[in-house]
Amino acid sequence: MKSLIIAFSTYSRIPMPKVTWSEEGMKYSMCFFPVVGLVIGLCCYEIYTGLSLFGVGKILIAAILTALPILLTGGIHMDGFLDTMDAKNSYRSREEKLEILKDPHIGAFALIYGLVYLLLYFGLFSEMNHKAIGLVALGYAYSRILSGLSVVWFQKAKKEGMAASTAKAAEKNVKWVLVVEGIFCAVGFLLLNPLAGAGCAAMGVLCFFYYRSMAYRIFGGITGDLAGYFLQLCELWLLLTAVLLTHCF
Repeated sequence: MKSLIIAFSTYSRIPMPKVTWSEEGMKYSMCFFPVVGLVIGLCCYEIYTGLSLFGVGKILIAAILTALPILLTGGIHMDGFLDTMDAKNSYRSREEKLEILKDPHIGAFALIYGLVYLLLYFGLFSEMNHKAIGLVALGYAYSRILSGLSVVWFQKAKKEGMAASTAKAAEKNVKWVLVVEGIFCAVGFLLLNPLAGAGCAAMGVLCFFYYRSMAYRIFGGITGDLAGYFLQLCELWLLLTAVLLTHCF
């Protein structure tokens, strides 16, 4: 229970009871990271379904669903995305890029790519349909499973920082728990829509390996900011895949 509370306290703004943050509690907190995604996905599904039943227009629904994940997480993952875009596009040395990731100030590239990201996210949600919303909702858990796997599995760019400390605290079996959760999530995609679901499961894996290649090549490993960048990137591509394939099939 402590691990569940720690996961929600770290990766969301959903009110949780106060607990003492112990090493024992941290060991399994990453196992519950996808549960945060399930809650976000459930909220997304219920809000879309409810507003659609009341005849609310697609533009307003899209605006609400674009803002919802950021409001529920406090923007922790979007912060990583923005920092990464600043660092990636700086064309400086690896050491300087890692320093940019720690800089609390927003740069021009973060602003530009942040606006582009939200515009695409909003546009895709404006094309949402009832066949896609379940896939998108499940995608919030799937992206967190893959992001969690990267934290406990991939090489770290720095010895300190959120990703490094989380990986050190995690029990060795955590990665296999996440793998099993990923398999269940993939099965869930297939049950919701065999063709579109298979596309979403495959797209997540493609994003995962792109992320690993990019992080190793540019940064020498992953950091907490890069894990947030990946999560946002994965969610966008899963949304695109779900919307496109459910319109086709």
